[in-house]
Amino acid sequence: MSKTRSAFFCQNCGYESAKWIGKCPSCEQWNSFVEEVIVKGTDKNEKDDWKEMSGKGKIKTVSLNEVSSAEEKRIVTSDPELNRVLGGGIVLGSIVLVAGEPGIGKSTLFLQNGLMLKDVVTLYISGEESEQQIKMRADRVGKSNEQFYLLTETNTQSIFKEIKKLKPQLVIVDSIQTLQSPFVESSPGSISQIRECAAELQRFAKETNTPVFLIGHITKDGNIAGPKILEHMVDTVLQFEGDRHYAYRLLRTLKNRFGSTSELGIYEMTGEGMRSVINPSEILITQKEDQLSGIAIAATIEGIRPLLIETQALVTQSVYGTPQRTVSGFDLRRLQLLLAVLEKRGGFHFGVKDVFINIAGGIKAEDPSIDLAIVCALLSSYEDIPVPQHICFAGEVGLSGEIRAVNRIEQRIAEAEKLGFEKIIVSKYNAKSTGNLKSTIEVVALGKVEEVYKYLF
Repeated sequence: MSKTRSAFFCQNCGYESAKWIGKCPSCEQWNSFVEEVIVKGTDKNEKDDWKEMSGKGKIKTVSLNEVSSAEEKRIVTSDPELNRVLGGGIVLGSIVLVAGEPGIGKSTLFLQNGLMLKDVVTLYISGEESEQQIKMRADRVGKSNEQFYLLTETNTQSIFKEIKKLKPQLVIVDSIQTLQSPFVESSPGSISQIRECAAELQRFAKETNTPVFLIGHITKDGNIAGPKILEHMVDTVLQFEGDRHYAYRLLRTLKNRFGSTSELGIYEMTGEGMRSVINPSEILITQKEDQLSGIAIAATIEGIRPLLIETQALVTQSVYGTPQRTVSGFDLRRLQLLLAVLEKRGGFHFGVKDVFINIAGGIKAEDPSIDLAIVCALLSSYEDIPVPQHICFAGEVGLSGEIRAVNRIEQRIAEAEKLGFEKIIVSKYNAKSTGNLKSTIEVVALGKVEEVYKYLF
């Protein structure tokens, strides 16, 4: 008989304790400890059924100089956005965690990518859907592949037996929260189960050089469900996000051992699945014939991609004693800071006005270079004078009303020029970088918010 022991795990961060504690010493959450049974002393002979596939000999110590340095071999998919966020393709032997809201399109995206890899034997393991459901989705996506195999199973040892027979070149697991290892006696989705299943899949990926995608859930706070150690174990963490009321989805890299973490992939959700958006700026700027007040275009950088996004502001007389400040896609505290700057440095009385800010297209903007566009949209709505349609903005606003320089200004100017803008207003401290640019767009370099106001209005 194997020995049975139980331990207490924090449901928030995965901290393990021999006894119940009221407050977690790691993440300082209260009442988050749950008892889980762990089975020790299991028969190891049946474990890791895929060991013969790895073809590795005995373990031995090697000198670092003996190790040959070679470029990581990658499987290049036919999805340019996925290749971009992974750093150029799927690295052999890598383990990638993809998390996102329910219904955002994680399963659709990876089913369609698996079906598009014609030369790669792909195994799609689903613990959430039946084979018929997956077939219906594949028919909707409109792709088929002879090399694509399905397995609806949650027991990890049964999965490894099938892997040993099939010898796939890519494994997609949907989702890691549904898997169950027979070596841990707790329910699927618990801290110890997620950790053990991920550890088994990680050993499999590294020893057989097979890339593995783990699709994961997120909690109501927006964090990846399961212990934090799950994010440390994998090579790459991707977050799939977007507003479900809009068609656009963003695939962000939170961690990547094989590439940059500042990459961003943009998709559009259609009836035929996910479509890669090659030029997102054209979609994010509303095509309108009339000139309207309160709208300014910002040249921002998401990851390392330049994007032109539309910022909208509405300033109205406050009916109640306390004026409202409502934002969508922008930081509320940042807005309050910009309003204080305009009140102090420009003499505009926003203290008696309701202010509403919206970033069009459901995008959440975190780039500080959007400040100048927000300020111009606010002033445009305040004065009820439209900002000319052919002007865009790139600049951060400081507390003394100065326009600060922003990085990668050349890329922003090139993107604005590509979309047909005639002028871009930037900080005068960016003038050195923009002096040598040979572009048809006029670069207006200004130093203060007051100068921008005089220039536009």
